[in-house]
Amino acid sequence: MDYKNKNVVITGGTTGIGLATAKAFINAGANVWITGRNAENLQKAASEINNPKLSTVVSDTSKLAEISILEKAVAESGNKLDVLFLNAGIATFEPIEKVTEANFDAQFNTNVKGHFFTLQKLLPYLADGAAVIFTSSTVATAANLGASVYSATKGALNKIAQIAANELAGRKIRVNIVSPGPIATPGLENAVPAEAKEFLAGATALQRIGDPNEIAKTVLFLASDAASFITGTEIVVDGGYLNYALK
Repeated sequence: MDYKNKNVVITGGTTGIGLATAKAFINAGANVWITGRNAENLQKAASEINNPKLSTVVSDTSKLAEISILEKAVAESGNKLDVLFLNAGIATFEPIEKVTEANFDAQFNTNVKGHFFTLQKLLPYLADGAAVIFTSSTVATAANLGASVYSATKGALNKIAQIAANELAGRKIRVNIVSPGPIATPGLENAVPAEAKEFLAGATALQRIGDPNEIAKTVLFLASDAASFITGTEIVVDGGYLNYALK
């Protein structure tokens, strides 16, 4: 797919799915901004990509003041955005009786409030006909133990995306959702023990954990003209996890 001179913003672009998608867009010719909370991690990502088409912005999605930093960077570029990939996310897995207010707020602030207000603040800079993609998860549909808060954030995100698709249709802006299953990312590594990863792999029809590049390819498809009649839709990329796990 050709994204030559297209302008792309990716929140949470320092590792995993965000980093893989940034590489894919740059390899396709796009100019890409990635955000992250940590300047050191952003520098590592920039060094790994090593391309002048990449720009980095230190911006914590959970804080409105820092979303404004991203907004300012986009405004000062003078460019309209062709793609907005709302990907930043955090997860804590624990049973309901152990959930703290701090963990609850952190997940909703990053996964829901952050995406909502990033979209809101960047709406004036989206080109008519742009594509917006939200990273959700299969947990929005599944009912996994220990995932009550994380699942709730992704369910909320899906509804926001569906309504945004209707509200932005007049500008021909398409809004879609990509919902990964178990993917080999640093987030999964940190949140899930080795035996649980083996279980997750075995719970997919394809009997493996996915690769971030497989999600990146889906995002590029949804952002492309090949998906010009797709909006308000959730694309599940899970190796058959949802269907297989329910057998």
